Amino acid sequence: MRKNLNITIAFGMLLFLSCETKNASKSDTETSIKTNYLAIKTKTPTKELSQEFKDYWFAGEAEITSYKLEQARYGEIREGHAVLIYVTEDFLPNIQVKANQENPENISVLKLNATKKFNTGIYPYSVMQSTFYPVANNQHAIKVSSSIQEWCGHVYMQLNNRNDFEIISHSYFQGEADELFNVDKAILENELWTQLKIDPKKLPTGNLQIIPSLEYIRFGHIDLKAYEASAILTDTTYTISYPDLNRTLIINFNSEFPYVISGWEETFKSGFGSNAKLLTTKATKLVTIKSPYWKKTHNKDEVLRKTLQLN
Repeated sequence: MRKNLNITIAFGMLLFLSCETKNASKSDTETSIKTNYLAIKTKTPTKELSQEFKDYWFAGEAEITSYKLEQARYGEIREGHAVLIYVTEDFLPNIQVKANQENPENISVLKLNATKKFNTGIYPYSVMQSTFYPVANNQHAIKVSSSIQEWCGHVYMQLNNRNDFEIISHSYFQGEADELFNVDKAILENELWTQLKIDPKKLPTGNLQIIPSLEYIRFGHIDLKAYEASAILTDTTYTISYPDLNRTLIINFNSEFPYVISGWEETFKSGFGSNAKLLTTKATKLVTIKSPYWKKTHNKDEVLRKTLQLN
């Protein structure tokens, strides 16, 4: 059940909690984490990873693709750029963060950091979504987060996959300030972008229940829940339609491994009230490179941004 978080009340409650209550809460949390961890570890991968996959994704490099972006916002199309950064990581399934050391409990995930930058008139937008999806390709993403920054303020939303999907959300908008709630598990639109990179033939099709991307939920100020959707897969496109949202997403990709995404189109109503227009956001591929970008921190490495056409 959704409940607003009030920091003052929270501190007051903490002062009155007994040691037994604290220990019980910790025990419940540990049990939830342990149950989730065991569920992850006991599932068998639906498909053995190919040598081609291992050679490409476990070579110590990320796949980085830049895009020309035409973003619908406030009833107009804005020019900008987008970047998809895919990289494999060892992930701790209990606390759901990147692992710093090798450990038999670690899970290998394909992480996607999807970024967008564009301007609305005088002020800029910066958007980032992170998805951590097991390369075993046998369950939902373990964690998804989204942050949006612009001159009016910033918002953050995080989904953790435990017994349910646990959601924490912070916003500067009235009525959305600080929220903590659970939702039933369903297909996550965010995870489909990583599932596609592992094996597009395994993407779900037909009539489905899908939770839209966290970016769309934040931009549209809609409830985070599963909506009726239909999905169609061809050799080079994956189309998701949400009839109740009047929204369609088309992802275009290369049919050959590593299934590089060549672009996407997202059609939805942009604007407010009667002035909202049905517009289409478009992203068109510019360049794809492989790079251990986390090591490219010197001024001389800025040439790679020129290579990616991120001027």
